[in-house]
Amino acid sequence: MNGPSVHEEVDEGERDDLGSGLGLRAESRVERRANRRRARGRRAFGCFAGLISLIVVGALVAGAVVGFGKGKDALEGLFSAPDYEGAGTGTVVVEITKGQATASIADTLEKKEVVKSARAFERVARDDPRSLQIQAATYTLRKHMSAKAALDLMLNTAESVKVARISIAAGKTKAEVAVILQGSKMKLPAGAAATALGKPALLGLPPYAHNNAEGFLFPGTYDVPKNANAYTMLKLMTANYAKTAASLDLVNTASRKKLDPYQAVIVASIIGAETNRSEDYAKVARVIYNRLAAGMRLQMDSTIHYVVGKDGGVFTTPEQRENPSRYNTYKYKGLPPTPINSPTRDELRAAINPAQGSWLYFTLVNLDTGETAFASSAEEHQANVKKLQAWCQAHKGRC
Repeated sequence: MNGPSVHEEVDEGERDDLGSGLGLRAESRVERRANRRRARGRRAFGCFAGLISLIVVGALVAGAVVGFGKGKDALEGLFSAPDYEGAGTGTVVVEITKGQATASIADTLEKKEVVKSARAFERVARDDPRSLQIQAATYTLRKHMSAKAALDLMLNTAESVKVARISIAAGKTKAEVAVILQGSKMKLPAGAAATALGKPALLGLPPYAHNNAEGFLFPGTYDVPKNANAYTMLKLMTANYAKTAASLDLVNTASRKKLDPYQAVIVASIIGAETNRSEDYAKVARVIYNRLAAGMRLQMDSTIHYVVGKDGGVFTTPEQRENPSRYNTYKYKGLPPTPINSPTRDELRAAINPAQGSWLYFTLVNLDTGETAFASSAEEHQANVKKLQAWCQAHKGRC
């Protein structure tokens, strides 16, 4: 055989190389076994750690569930809920409307200074199931009440809700409103309503009302608060006007159309006195503005009725049209000095949103239906007047 057998010795250099190779391979096997042991240890520890984590998380969740009520209260405690103490003082009229949510009621009470914070009332209401029984009504409450005292008083409707109800029809003058209030179940002292009207600064009128309540005693049905007086009721009416005017954006809308807001209320009051059909309101407004722009007298019977008193008819006599009052729009150009009644929302809206048209005249042609004819020329107007005369002939004693 050519080459050494297994029994033959190798030289010294070969032995060293071979020995080195066997040593490296033996060391690698040892390290691999050690690495496997360490890996098994890490996996075992990971499983154990995972199990411990699940136990800890489970304990935390269980603790959160058990302590939710206390935790919730502690969280809420981080947010301020200032509250007054006691039953409060004075008198505050608060209107709660149908369907108003507890949060909205709480905001209303805070704005009216009944409670110190809406949050305080909401918390008390949340903890008292009776709060779901709060009725839509006009309440008489007090200022600076504790939230609990306010809720208790609202639930005691015999003490806090109206004692009567008063209806003010559309188109009433302030003098007529005074008569209605004076003759109501309020049992006001003699002359109390007229006296209150004589102190306009106390009635909550808008700045443009020129300290005159005429035109601003908004028509509607009003709940009379407990222990209300004439001022209370008149302020409810002016507040209702303010709310309506704000919803119509009356001041800004009038300004954009170069109208004075007070003059707009005057026009609205004439509209309501001249026609009872809402579809004609904006047309009547246009006639008024067109006549003013043309320098024509308005010649409205309603403004004379305001001075001489309405006798049930819709027209005026020649004698009445000679009245020297500035409200006589047959004699004087321009609008009358003040509104002539309290207009409705629709009449106010028509005054600031007149229809487009060239009409200068209008007249009733059917007193039963309120049908009104509009004209742009005197000739067309005269033809409409003849229609009215024919109707009056057919209905003797009605004109």
